[in-house]
Amino acid sequence: LSELEALMERMKRLQEDKEDEEASQEEMATRFEKEKKESLLVISGGICAFPVPFFSFDDEIVSTDVSRYIEDPGFGYKDFARRGEDHLPTFRAQDYTWENHGFSLVNRLYSDIGHLLDEKFRMVYNLTYNTMATHEDVDTTTLRRALFNYVHCMYGIRYDDYDYGEVNQLLERSLKVYIKTVTCYPERTTKRMYDSYWRQFKHSEKVHVNLLLMEARMQAELLYALRAITRHLT
Repeated sequence: LSELEALMERMKRLQEDKEDEEASQEEMATRFEKEKKESLLVISGGICAFPVPFFSFDDEIVSTDVSRYIEDPGFGYKDFARRGEDHLPTFRAQDYTWENHGFSLVNRLYSDIGHLLDEKFRMVYNLTYNTMATHEDVDTTTLRRALFNYVHCMYGIRYDDYDYGEVNQLLERSLKVYIKTVTCYPERTTKRMYDSYWRQFKHSEKVHVNLLLMEARMQAELLYALRAITRHLT
């Protein structure tokens, strides 16, 4: 099977498995913890703690001096927990969601901005041509949700109603490296990394992936910030 056909087969199998039997809450929680710990081992720039024998992008990492564009050159992404820790912090989305909590608070703080942000999140998340490369009439919801939720997983955010086993089945390791690089260290992204995953997909589809990653990151950051503000106000 080609990369594309294999991905579509996994999507089909996941849908069939959902209809046959749903995983228990305990099992889904275990899968999230496994995925969360593994995300800490994914190193941006293509160097990975688990074997990816033909993806080594470290020699292509862009050494762009970004300090000219920012006031604090030392400010940047840091993993939400140290590697090797047994109990990693988890932000349960059900306790503080964008729809039920963040949206109303940010609208209160800055009139109408909540509506604009919500429209942006929904538009990017729901954007689809119902295609996958040369295949038409394809429901890509499962794949889009896996991409969005994996970014939130990297930030320690868990959705109780989502089976994180889908992430490992739909997102290959080279794609996970690309996701972490684009989301956390965008200045290190290279064309070779972009070309290395989903080779049969159209550029418009891969650009949509980037949009999903950026919106997922923005929403994750907002959730942490707005939750902190809520706690301060109460």
